[in-house]
Amino acid sequence: MKKQSVPLAEAYRLLEPGPVLLLTTADPRGGRPNVMTLSWHMMMEFEPPLVGVLVSGRDDSFAWLEANGECVLNIPTADLAPQVVACGNSHGRRRDKFRLTGLTPSPASRVGAPFIDECYASLECVVHDRGWVARYNLFVLEVVAAWAEPRKRPRTLHHRGWGEFAVAGSVLRLPSAMK
Repeated sequence: MKKQSVPLAEAYRLLEPGPVLLLTTADPRGGRPNVMTLSWHMMMEFEPPLVGVLVSGRDDSFAWLEANGECVLNIPTADLAPQVVACGNSHGRRRDKFRLTGLTPSPASRVGAPFIDECYASLECVVHDRGWVARYNLFVLEVVAAWAEPRKRPRTLHHRGWGEFAVAGSVLRLPSAMK
């Protein structure tokens, strides 16, 4: 089969970024939690575990992560797809995404941002390196505590762009505010 040209603005859809995450932060002025959907991340080191995350400078989560220097990376499973999309399609400044989605925040053990009870796993993180934040909005996080349910093979979501997700080889079509 002959390949066809892909618009460069859609090249990201060709790469598998790993499971979709729900990144939680806490408002530095009062501790109110926020949650955002995050697909752009990468493992950078094993010990200590370092994770690079790209967070848009337009998001409250960016400001709160920069101010507090900590967050939780929560790993949802496929059964949470509607909540994941709802978090990604709404803005925390205007609404409480936990109330909107029915997700349950719980205190983490080492950071001020909350776990999400319904997620398969949660990684408590502190900002390890801010060297790429100003140029790329890329935070390097150090995982300081990790928690997971003892399931062997969770069915995680993998964002493929424009409301399309892969789940264990299947594809889900979900609403997207991105047009």
